[in-house]
Amino acid sequence: MRFDHVAQRVPDIAAAVEWYLGTIPGAEVRYQDDTWALVEAGGAKLAFVTAGQHPDHLAWRVGNAELDRLATEHAAEISVHRDATRSFYVQGPGMAVEIIAYPGE
Repeated sequence: MRFDHVAQRVPDIAAAVEWYLGTIPGAEVRYQDDTWALVEAGGAKLAFVTAGQHPDHLAWRVGNAELDRLATEHAAEISVHRDATRSFYVQGPGMAVEIIAYPGE
């Protein structure tokens, strides 16, 4: 398991991306549409999401077999995302935690 990203709900995806690109040296857009964006800077990935898409969360990356095992252990339903990643959320102390797996892992 390794850390993957932090996600923050923002009212305006484009404005959040513009702020980070203009403020954090070396920030790069990895993905952006109207409902979410992924910005990477200094080795950290920041996801900006709309309130209706995802909760604020910390994401931990595992392989697909481990994702399946952990979802069963937590009685959680796995969702498949538009980028073919699979994940589920559990409520952590104070913030949601996403357990995520990438295709082919």
